[in-house]
Amino acid sequence: MLIANPIYDVVFKYLMEDSKVAKLLLSAIIGQEILELDFLPQEISGELDLVRRTKEEFIPQLTVYRLDFSAKVQTEEGEQVIIIEIQKAKLLNDIMRFRKYLGKQYQNPDYFFIKKTQSGKEIKVGFPIVSIYFLGERLDKLQGIPIVMVNNEAIDLYSGKKIEHREDFVESLTHKSYIISIPDLSEKKRNELEVLLSIFDQSSIDASHHILNVSEEDFPEKYRAVIRRLQKAASEQVVRNKMQLEDDFLSELEDYERMIEEAKKEVEKATQKAEEERRQKEEERRQKEEIWQKMRQVIEKCHAKGMSVEETSELTGLSLEEVMTIFNSFK
Repeated sequence: MLIANPIYDVVFKYLMEDSKVAKLLLSAIIGQEILELDFLPQEISGELDLVRRTKEEFIPQLTVYRLDFSAKVQTEEGEQVIIIEIQKAKLLNDIMRFRKYLGKQYQNPDYFFIKKTQSGKEIKVGFPIVSIYFLGERLDKLQGIPIVMVNNEAIDLYSGKKIEHREDFVESLTHKSYIISIPDLSEKKRNELEVLLSIFDQSSIDASHHILNVSEEDFPEKYRAVIRRLQKAASEQVVRNKMQLEDDFLSELEDYERMIEEAKKEVEKATQKAEEERRQKEEERRQKEEIWQKMRQVIEKCHAKGMSVEETSELTGLSLEEVMTIFNSFK
C-alpha cells in the first residue's frame, strides 16, 4: 500500500485533522484512553517563509510545526482534561524554539481553570500539559531509542520515595513529555506503539521521498484507519504539491546553511591570516627594538670613551642627528 509520508508537515496536519485518527495516534503515544479530543483555537501551524534581511537578500527561516489539542482522558481517579502539545521538526536547528513555545503554553490563560480545595477555597489551576516531540534527526545520547518518555514525579527528598497522590500545584508547573526519534523507528518494532509509529519509518520511501510503501497487514486492525488516512493523503494532489514546496524550501535552507559554513570558513581563514601578519609584525618590531637597544649600548660606550658625534656616527652608521639625540639623553 502506498501512503503519503507523514514526516512532511502538510501530511502530518492532514493526518491529525481526522479526529478518529488523531485519537488513535495520541492515545497510543500517551498510553491513556482519550474520550474526547478537540483542536484548540490557538492551533499554530508553522509556515515556510523567507525573512527579508536587505532589499536584495532573503534569509530562509525554519519554523517548527506545532499543534495543540484539548483532550479528556480516562485516569484511575476518573476523567481529566489535559493539553496535548505536538511539535515536529525535521532539523534540530534551535532548541530555543521549543522552549519559547512551551513557555507560551504555561502562560496561556485559556489553559487554567477554577477549582475548589478541600477547605472550599477557589484557586486557579493549570491543565496538565503533555508535550510530544517528533524529531527528524537523532539525538546524540539517545541513539537507538525510538521513543523516550520523560515523566514528572514528586519525590519525598528525605525518604527518596515516590509520592503517589497527585497535587494540582505540581501538575500545574511540571509536565510529561514524549520524544519520538523518527530515524530510530526503523530499527525496532517491539510493541504496538512502535509498529504504529513505523508509519514514519523512512526506509521504504520512493525516489521523491513523498511516498512510503507499507503493508497494511503489518498493522493491528485497530490502527488501520491511520494507514488508510495516509493512503488518502497520497491521492490528494494539493497535498503532494505542498510536499514538493517543503522539499524546495529545505533544499534552499540547506544551500543557505552551506553558504553560511563556507562564509564562516573564509572568515576563519582571514582571521588566521590577519593574526599571523600581526604576529609577524610584532616579531619584526621586537627584533628592531632589540637591535636598537644594542645600538644604544654601543653609542653609550662611545660617549663614555669621549668619542665625538662625528666619530660615533661613522662607527655606527647612524646620522649625526640620531647620534646627537642619543648623546643628549645621557645628560
